[in-house]
Amino acid sequence: MKEYTTQFIRNVVLVSHSSAGKTMLAEALLHFTGVTTRLGRIEDGTTVSDFEDEEHRRGISLSTSVIPIEYKDTKINFLDTPGYTDFVGEVISAARVADSAIVIVDAVSGAEVGTEIGLNYAEEFGLPRFLVINKMNRDNADFQKALASVQSITEARLIPLQLPWGEKADFQGVIDLLTMKAYAGAGKTATDIPADYADAAEEARMELIEAAAEGDDELLMKYLEGEELNPKEVINGLKAAVLAGTSVPVFVTAGTAEIGLAPLLDAIVNLLPSPDQMPPAVAQGAGGEEKLSASDSGPLAAYVWKTTADPFVGKITYFRVYSGSVTSDSRVWNQNMETEERFGGISIMRGKDQLGVKIVHAGDIGSVPKLNATSTGHTFCDRGHPLSLTVPEYPSALFRVAISPKTQADSAKLSPTLTRLCEEDMTLSWEQVPATRQTILQGMGDQHIDVAVRKAEHKFQTALDLHEPKVPYQETITRSGSAQYRHKKQTGGSGQFGEVHLTLSPAVEEDYEFSWDVFGGSISQNYRPAIEKGAKSVMKDGVMAGYPVHSIKISVFDGKEHPVDSKPVAFEIAARECFKLAFKDAGPVLLEPIMDVKVTVPENNMGDILGDMNTRRARVQGMDTQKGRSVVSAQVPLAEIQRYTTDLRSMTGGRGVFTMEFSHYEQVPAHLVQEIVAAAAKEKEEE
Repeated sequence: MKEYTTQFIRNVVLVSHSSAGKTMLAEALLHFTGVTTRLGRIEDGTTVSDFEDEEHRRGISLSTSVIPIEYKDTKINFLDTPGYTDFVGEVISAARVADSAIVIVDAVSGAEVGTEIGLNYAEEFGLPRFLVINKMNRDNADFQKALASVQSITEARLIPLQLPWGEKADFQGVIDLLTMKAYAGAGKTATDIPADYADAAEEARMELIEAAAEGDDELLMKYLEGEELNPKEVINGLKAAVLAGTSVPVFVTAGTAEIGLAPLLDAIVNLLPSPDQMPPAVAQGAGGEEKLSASDSGPLAAYVWKTTADPFVGKITYFRVYSGSVTSDSRVWNQNMETEERFGGISIMRGKDQLGVKIVHAGDIGSVPKLNATSTGHTFCDRGHPLSLTVPEYPSALFRVAISPKTQADSAKLSPTLTRLCEEDMTLSWEQVPATRQTILQGMGDQHIDVAVRKAEHKFQTALDLHEPKVPYQETITRSGSAQYRHKKQTGGSGQFGEVHLTLSPAVEEDYEFSWDVFGGSISQNYRPAIEKGAKSVMKDGVMAGYPVHSIKISVFDGKEHPVDSKPVAFEIAARECFKLAFKDAGPVLLEPIMDVKVTVPENNMGDILGDMNTRRARVQGMDTQKGRSVVSAQVPLAEIQRYTTDLRSMTGGRGVFTMEFSHYEQVPAHLVQEIVAAAAKEKEEE
């Protein structure tokens, strides 16, 4: 591959709902520009973008692929992202390092939930964007209907730059409103606009010129005074409107039929920004914030946006250079880990293929294999000029499973494997939950978790079993309770004796308080650690249902000891049993975690969602409308919402989304406590 400097680079993220045709459009562009000799097919697993076995098995993209294409002395780095909502983390990572976005819409389905997610992230990251209405050759394709459906969910003005030349089976090319020419097939040669499209094209061009004039004050004055704008002025004005985000040009294509490709590539080169035309990146330096323009002469700042484990190559680190440049066989400083990394050969990735290069210029996207300390979200810089680039905010995990190793050999690899998986994917996380003694893996949905578990098995050779996660209940008390217990054991030789009197009461501020209120020396202070140890062991294992005890104040106020038979172990046992008796006397209750949940659905699903919430013991906090969609805020017990991701999708046809965060603990209703206690007792018997 040729060497491209900053002004000849375009970084474009492709976003859409699942199955709108991103991967096949990228495949068609590769074929059109001569990179591949034939068009790959998703069904055959022969596309450049989807190269992993799991992607072939499922027939969908699971991770972002970099697809660089050379066109008219410009390198366009297409970032082909997954459309399935479980893999939204990949979209965020790719949008973080892109300079523009192309939102692809199926001409039959129109705007879907993935379209809205893509538009929202493009807006959040300040990316100029195009809208491509794809699959215009499908039965029931409708350009105007698809366009109207997208306009209803965005405030930006959608400006057609092309009209379809025919629809459905008759779709044969595009009518380009910039050149006022018709382009059949891939669009290499221009012809005159057919007569029956002339009026529609003229009308659409007027709207286009008006949008271009609004992008530049001088052009607007010229336009209002009735002067004709020349083609160059129209492109400049339109580019200004696109960069400002006020206008979104609309294109039409059929990826699998390779129709409309050249005009789209021309527009990318002419209207979308190179890295040096975007606002400077902001990094945190030693002296505070620094603004970095995309220039080879600036200090080095490169952001790691993706890491993957390749069974043959090892770890591959993908980075985007925001300032400075990176060369092969060099040393860079990882600011996050405060360590030096040695670069061997650096590459430009195209799908799974590594194209070796000597230098990656400012604004470009490259990769390097076999780094030790680096993971996603880290910044490379010069050691003498430390810089940190911001990591985007990823949504919190919504779907939880408990995992366990299948064999003893897998057990030793469990922790490193989970850590590696979560380093690769910022929306995955794992934790050990002491309350339930389970290892929990959290992701965005069942497909997301399933892919992660398969990756653990095939890439890291760690086999995992999945279980339903237990709810991390807590046990506590509602009033004071006292008890006394004597532990006495006389079985030949040295005996055991210890008597403890203690009071439990609810702790207000601290989670755990222990006070020694023994007067007159009835128990020696020497036994205090043993008594505290006994009490803590019960707090860890619980009294009612085996869940940890919280918010407890323990006061040891009396007891007895024996001059010969008293030992620390005797007082530990006495304290344990005394704690249980006092706990039962102190109005014990179970507490459950309550989550703050925000559900966003189409308005016609609102009734179903509210009805379903009532069955989940939810307390609805408020209802709102945003961009034509209904938003319900509620507090819901975690026990009732463990599988809500799947349920919500089935209720709304995949159009509903929700966020969930821990809020607080609350008392479990009395009628449910017995079920939980019985289930815990049954589980203990089975162990």
